[in-house]
Amino acid sequence: MCTASKKAMEENTAELQCPIRYMLDVFGGKWKLPIICMLASGAPIRYSVIKRKLGNITNVMLAQSLKELEAAGIVHREQYNEVPPRVEYSLTENGNSIVPVLSQVAEWAIGNIQKENACGVYCEKCQSTI
Repeated sequence: MCTASKKAMEENTAELQCPIRYMLDVFGGKWKLPIICMLASGAPIRYSVIKRKLGNITNVMLAQSLKELEAAGIVHREQYNEVPPRVEYSLTENGNSIVPVLSQVAEWAIGNIQKENACGVYCEKCQSTI
């Protein structure tokens, strides 16, 4: 590789670091992407349904993840003044804009899982979508 093209590649890599760090700040962690995928259906979802579908997430971690996604403008929280209180979550327009990107990343992951796992062993959730 010539020195000029190597230098250009290093500059491009350096330019990507800041946006990638931002992306990881917004979407990083174990629970945020699964929450976004769950909300991608478009219908508002109640806190208890999110918790049940995620399985072993604690209330503290779910509340923190939802607050961070709300602060980043990805998730909208709607609280209804009822007894008992009802809270529903949905994606904002900004949150919906990431769904096509996540779909592409999922397609990439499926392709790589198939390459690495030629015998076709998948978790239960993945088997139900294939």
